[in-house]
Amino acid sequence: MAAGGLSAPLVLGCLLAVAVAGCFGASAVGRCGLLASAGAVALGVLAGLRRRRRGARQAGRVCVMVLGDVGRSPRMQYHAVSLSKHGHRVSFVGVCGTKPHQDVLGDEKIQIIPISEVKGLQGFGPKILGYFTKVVVQSVQLLWVLLKIGAHSHVLMQNPPGLPSIAITWLVCSLQGSKFIIDWHNYGYTIMALSHGQSHPVVHVARWYEKVFGRSSHSNLCVTNAMKEDLQRNWKIKATTLYDRPPSLFKETPVQFQHDLFMRMAKLYLPFQSSMEPTGDHVELTAFTEHNTTSGVVQSLPGRPVLLLSSTSWTEDEDFSILLKALEDYEGFLNAGENLPSLVCVITGKGPQKEYYKKLINSRCFKHVKFCTPWLEAEDYPVMLGSADLGVCLHKSSSGLDLPMKVVDMFGCCLPVCAVHFQCLHELVKHEENGLIFHDSKDLAEQLKMLLCDFPSPQGKLAHLRRNLRASEQQRWDENWDQTVLPLLTDQCS
Repeated sequence: MAAGGLSAPLVLGCLLAVAVAGCFGASAVGRCGLLASAGAVALGVLAGLRRRRRGARQAGRVCVMVLGDVGRSPRMQYHAVSLSKHGHRVSFVGVCGTKPHQDVLGDEKIQIIPISEVKGLQGFGPKILGYFTKVVVQSVQLLWVLLKIGAHSHVLMQNPPGLPSIAITWLVCSLQGSKFIIDWHNYGYTIMALSHGQSHPVVHVARWYEKVFGRSSHSNLCVTNAMKEDLQRNWKIKATTLYDRPPSLFKETPVQFQHDLFMRMAKLYLPFQSSMEPTGDHVELTAFTEHNTTSGVVQSLPGRPVLLLSSTSWTEDEDFSILLKALEDYEGFLNAGENLPSLVCVITGKGPQKEYYKKLINSRCFKHVKFCTPWLEAEDYPVMLGSADLGVCLHKSSSGLDLPMKVVDMFGCCLPVCAVHFQCLHELVKHEENGLIFHDSKDLAEQLKMLLCDFPSPQGKLAHLRRNLRASEQQRWDENWDQTVLPLLTDQCS
């Protein structure tokens, strides 16, 4: 639907209504602060209207926006790099937390425009007041930043998070004559429901907001055909499916680069350190590799452990107790005399539940399984994926309509995956072709046993899955983006 489907007064009225609603139950100081913030939004809109002029839209400039950490938003980073490759100057608006990939940082045509992470009121008044104040403060900040950086031909925004960014972005696009594109990664209200429950009033408001303002864009992208159909069927939003595809940096890692990474990891994490003594000063050892510095030969150690890898944001939609229980069962297989290799389980990522699961891991007693929970820099992450033997994905979509990018990256590295089942997973993981799908910890434990019983034999099931991935000639991000997004930009500019 065209952006003109909503009026500026309607958007402004909704934002003011949010502020007024938040005043109920607030202190006198809180009410004044909310109304002052809402007034600032109104003044910003009026100032933007006064500055609006014909021809404000500037060809060749595109704004990419995420109301979150730029460094933890890989798909939006890929968008920015692709736009730059096609000659566009990119304003990348987001929170500067985690370091983005060097392809973004080193590109002169990409300028990162920082916004502050807003927490809302903590410990003052009812909890719902914190949501209202956060929305109002974020609205003021986004409006100021987007008006300040000037007009762009297109604004490409990630959703979720979309509250309040969808409404504010539409408003600025209307003022400046920019084309508004939403990239739907999931539904924000379904993520909120994981914490608050489906019946919570905030969840109902978020769903209404996402549905109404989601129709305000000129164009929409989404991550699966299932989401495309759902958007059209339930919200009358027409979207184009842009599947996540791995960029070329995701590939199998040569053993030399594996060893270099493992040596650096061994300085920080015990599971990467060798349990054997080197046979001489000319030998470097890790838990997985051996480097003869005299001959220069690097090789995988015979009898080495399996490198099992999972990547996570440590949120409610990933239940890592499933993996822990499966690994307890795997430990039981070994204790019962099964001929299976030991494991090093690497779980990468940052997120709110990381400390909880670290305590849970430390409370378990494992003899044959070791754990490592590092945060990897953007340049090291694909090297680690390309070095692993097997991936595990515990992502269960809050909506059932998005796909885990971590599996896309793993497949780019020809890394077979065991993934927990959910509604549209079949669009990515083909059972017994490029990976295995499990339903619970018992399933996963049996799959680990089956895949690793003859490790590292080239005739085993794990090796068979890897050969299938190598033979699949997967489409990469650049080709996929050029075919899907570039025509969209060209058509809108014409």
